Parts: sequence; C-alpha cells; structure tokens
Amino acid sequence: MPAANPKFFKEPVPPRGVPIAVQAGISRIVADNPSVMTHHGTNTYLVDDGSAGLVVIDPGPDDSKHVSDIMRVTGGRISRILLTHTHHDHLGAVAALKAESGAPTYGYVHSADESFTADHPLHDGDSVGDLTAVFTPGHAQDHLCFARSDGTLFSGDHVMGWSSTIVNPPKGNMRDYCSSLRLLLARKDKRYLPGHGPAIEEPMPYVRALLFHRELREGAILSALRDGKNTTSIELMHRLYSQIDPTLRRAAERNVIAHLIKLASEGKVVQDGEVWRVA
Repeated sequence: MPAANPKFFKEPVPPRGVPIAVQAGISRIVADNPSVMTHHGTNTYLVDDGSAGLVVIDPGPDDSKHVSDIMRVTGGRISRILLTHTHHDHLGAVAALKAESGAPTYGYVHSADESFTADHPLHDGDSVGDLTAVFTPGHAQDHLCFARSDGTLFSGDHVMGWSSTIVNPPKGNMRDYCSSLRLLLARKDKRYLPGHGPAIEEPMPYVRALLFHRELREGAILSALRDGKNTTSIELMHRLYSQIDPTLRRAAERNVIAHLIKLASEGKVVQDGEVWRVA
C-alpha cells in the first residue's frame, strides 16, 4: 500500500538566467516567478532537436527578462514552442518568444484560454519529433504531458515533485485528474520532468501515493458528511486541513470543492445552496 502522504522533493533556489543540465540533450531555465503556488518558479525546458535547434517546453510567465534569457541561451535557434497548458505562468511568455524566434507553437487542440490558439493543435497521441502528446486533463482542461521514447515524461503541472497539484473548479476537474493519474500509472514512464521543482526519479510509486492521498481525502470528506452534520466547503477545509499554512487555505478549499463536485457526479453527495450532505 502506498504512503498516506506523498514524499515531496525540495531543491535549493536555482540560479536564474542560465541553463541547468537535466540530462543529455535537456536543460532548464527557471523563471524568476517564485510563489506558494509555483515553488522557485516555472521550469522552461530546452530540448535538443538535432540540427533543427531546440524545442522550448513551457516558455513561462510574461517576463521580458525570462524571454531574453531563453533567446540568449538558445542563440535564437528555437525550432518549436510546446505548451503543457494555458495557465499564465506557462503561457505568458509564448507570444513574445514566438515573435522573437519565429518558432511555431504547439498545444492542445481545444485551448482553455481564448487568447491562445496553437499554430499546430495537438490531439492525444500526436507526435512532435521524438515527443508524444499525452492528454492529461484535471489540473487544467487543456493539459498535455509530453513523453519521449527514452522514458522521460514532461509532466507539466499534472504531477510535480515539490507539492500536490491544485484542482480548481470549474476549469479544474478532480474526476479527470484522478483518471489522468491512472493513465500515467498505466504508461510506466521512468522519469518525470515537472513544470515546477526538481525531477521525479521514481515516478510510479510517487504517482500511486498521489492517487491514494486523493482517495483518502475523498473518504475523509464522506466521513465528515456522514457524521450527520451538513456542512460547507469552508467548514470541511478547516476540518481536513487544520494544520495548513494560512496562505494556502483558499487553494485547499478549492481542492475540497473539486472533490465534492466529483462525489456529486457519482451520486454520493448533494448540494443545497452552500451546504453539502450525503446523498
């Protein structure tokens, strides 16, 4: 049985504006956008594309310095720009990087941000060179992971080593998120390179722990409701996340709401105004 709580991985504050070697043919530049939601910042990956140049995965936030760093490090030799999903800390730099490099963009066929349409829309299973798009909705409606034939998976924000992923309705969906975790377990990739934080060297036990943790949280929500007290999402958050950092309580409540919506879709709970109860 997996651990009740996943073992998260931390790393020192990385240098800014320089490539950090990840593995042969892959480096990352960490954007200077640290926060409680982004760890030390967004990982922008640079992947060797042979004579064509470099593939950029997740250009990062709207930050001219970060775009300049990417252009300087790559020498402008960017063949493609890939996006795991359209949250602002990944999408923000796309337009500027495309304008400066002339490289085409790739992203999920149904963008969740009306300001972005990929030059090359991707479906689940589509190939981009040695990368295969893996549709993993949950954290975002348009989330893609990118898998390489060597067993490396660029996991975006779907699986991160430094923290569990927030699932924020209505664009975040807990049922989809859990299904996408099960999809990754079936794939058995060997190494994950996430959108924030360090690489995950043994991803399968970690993903199993993430899924088990969500299942435990869901059970705790049902148990709280079965106690006979109809309650709100805020009251459930305070009960289930009593030790959480106050700055993360809003995110914790959104995760509780995502679980409640999933349970409602399965006919296990019902909502009456702000109050939830067992069906």
